[in-house]
Amino acid sequence: MNDLLRSFGRALASVFHPAMLFLTLVPFLVAAALWGGVLYVFWQPLLDLVRGALAQWSSMAWLYHLFDAFGFGWLRATIAPFLVIILTIPLIVITVLLLIVAIAMPRVIRHLSKRQYAMLEERRGGSWYGSVGYSLVTTLVCLIVMVVTLPLWLIPPFFALIPPLLWGWLTYRVMTYDALALHASLAERRELVRRHRLPLLVIGVASGLLSSLPSAIWVVSAWLLLFFPVFAAVTIWIYAFILVFTALWFGHYCLRALQRMRASEIQQARDVSVARIEH
Repeated sequence: MNDLLRSFGRALASVFHPAMLFLTLVPFLVAAALWGGVLYVFWQPLLDLVRGALAQWSSMAWLYHLFDAFGFGWLRATIAPFLVIILTIPLIVITVLLLIVAIAMPRVIRHLSKRQYAMLEERRGGSWYGSVGYSLVTTLVCLIVMVVTLPLWLIPPFFALIPPLLWGWLTYRVMTYDALALHASLAERRELVRRHRLPLLVIGVASGLLSSLPSAIWVVSAWLLLFFPVFAAVTIWIYAFILVFTALWFGHYCLRALQRMRASEIQQARDVSVARIEH
């Protein structure tokens, strides 16, 4: 627990460094341009698709009647845009995550190496191409599980449990690889993940919960559709900021754990040598 809190504090102090703030810009610009273009081109077809699906759902007639009875008939027009936004959020977050992994994470680790872990030997157990491939495969698995479990998202308490757990698992898997790719050997990375799987998953779930906070702005944007592009851009940058912070959190925790594991191995080797000499 102390290591989790210590690495959290160090990540919080590091994320406001100008170099780290700059790293939020490229994923933000790419994701904003990509999803801004997708939503601009397909916004109306997506609305029509969702409205058609809602029209086939008998319960919606009862809900619309309830809105009318309480004088909230205008809410009818917000349901389809709101659902489009909610369904788009996981895809946007995953896009930002993959961009952070591909673009920002190597620079985050280099930044930490120069400042706090300059004495840690680089054994290069991973590569940039390995990171991208590993991230894509892991993301595909996560998307498949997300689609399979999607009906449960509408049932309490699963709607509050499944997204953070999925996001936590995905983040922990891809960012642990990148955090250790430069410094750890393949064997060291596997051993460290085995020893610290639960704390790493906790960091992933915590980052998932942090990433759910900007969703409140998406909810507001469904009510204020006139300002939707502005709210969309703001939330995408917030996602990028949170993920850079998460990368720093994983980086601090993993590199510190690797440092301690190597020190322990050296001490054990010395103890064995001393024992042999004494005998």
